[in-house]
Amino acid sequence: MGLQGQKITIVGAGIGGLTAAIALSQRGAKVTVLEQADAIREVGAGIQVSPNGFAVLRALGLGDAFRAIATRGTAVELRDYRAGALVARLDLELLPEDQPYFFVHRADFIALLAQAAREAGIRLRLLQRVERVTLEDGPALHMVNGDVVNAKLLIGAEGLHSKLRQTLNGVQAPFFTRQTAWRATIPNVIGHPNVSRVHMGPRQHMVSYPLRGGEIINLVAVQERTGWAEEGWMHEDDPANLRKAFAGYGGEAKAMLDAVERVGYWGLFRHPVAPVWQKGCAVILGDAAHPTLPFMAQGAVMAMEDAWVLADALARADTVESGLAAYQARREGRVRKVIAAANGNAWKYHLAFGPLRFGAHLGLRALSNVAPKRLMQQYDWIYRHDVTKG
Repeated sequence: MGLQGQKITIVGAGIGGLTAAIALSQRGAKVTVLEQADAIREVGAGIQVSPNGFAVLRALGLGDAFRAIATRGTAVELRDYRAGALVARLDLELLPEDQPYFFVHRADFIALLAQAAREAGIRLRLLQRVERVTLEDGPALHMVNGDVVNAKLLIGAEGLHSKLRQTLNGVQAPFFTRQTAWRATIPNVIGHPNVSRVHMGPRQHMVSYPLRGGEIINLVAVQERTGWAEEGWMHEDDPANLRKAFAGYGGEAKAMLDAVERVGYWGLFRHPVAPVWQKGCAVILGDAAHPTLPFMAQGAVMAMEDAWVLADALARADTVESGLAAYQARREGRVRKVIAAANGNAWKYHLAFGPLRFGAHLGLRALSNVAPKRLMQQYDWIYRHDVTKG
């Protein structure tokens, strides 16, 4: 079929939507991105981009530009919550040189992608709020202001509350995981090295890693709770509540908690993978298709992989419909496996029974010391997977 001159409309100017826009434009498509905000920006803090995500950026010609704004990670450290004693270390430097692992501020990443999109001639339209999507006579976006935008090919990349996801699958109730999370950025008060640290405690854990050349630290703290009223993370909390919840944390973890001045707070919900990703000339990607919990650092990376595979599948297909079907077939098994791994990770960090935690940590410490390559190789299926070579 080819994409030369194909008109494509993407809803959502996040990481997945902008990556898809660039990938499709490079194959000749005429792409318009609709964003509901008044500016293209990312509210949030840091994300981790593993080698499988960087492979997409490199293939798009953005590898060097991304390196300039990101911090290269050297390890993932698992530490005990009380004084920060090292339990295990995943040495990211064991990865091949061409498979680097990065930490990056979301705002910096979005700015890079938006600039690349503009330079590619992609049209970015702001203040475009979608009320509903219909597909009966071709994809049509019914806007909040009363306008109707008809699309030749529609891609929904607007996240959990995607209107296109609802049209394709109906409204699906999420499941509260009984976990809540705080997010903050703080000055680098401890001289945090270029590693991701997971501070593990009973029924809770805290992740920290540096951003912007070590100028600031990204913190995400997760705790098991029984109740939560509203989904979403755009709620500001009192830092004193965070410090109270993690009062048992010592060492550098305590120093970082003490430095928090502003903090966001949200409940973690598990959404089902959408059964239907595509119909006719409409398709969803990223969190709109397969939301994931933040315990494998793969949410944004899966959206980037989706974007590349979608563009590749459409470029190879005889028809739009067959291309969209091929995209879902190529992606669904992998994202389900990643999501299952993320779902299973939290309990490993939250061991509450003392003897079990002691035994588990002892085993991890031994494996980390005796067979560090083996510890790292368990993630090969994620990190060494390169969708650009598929």
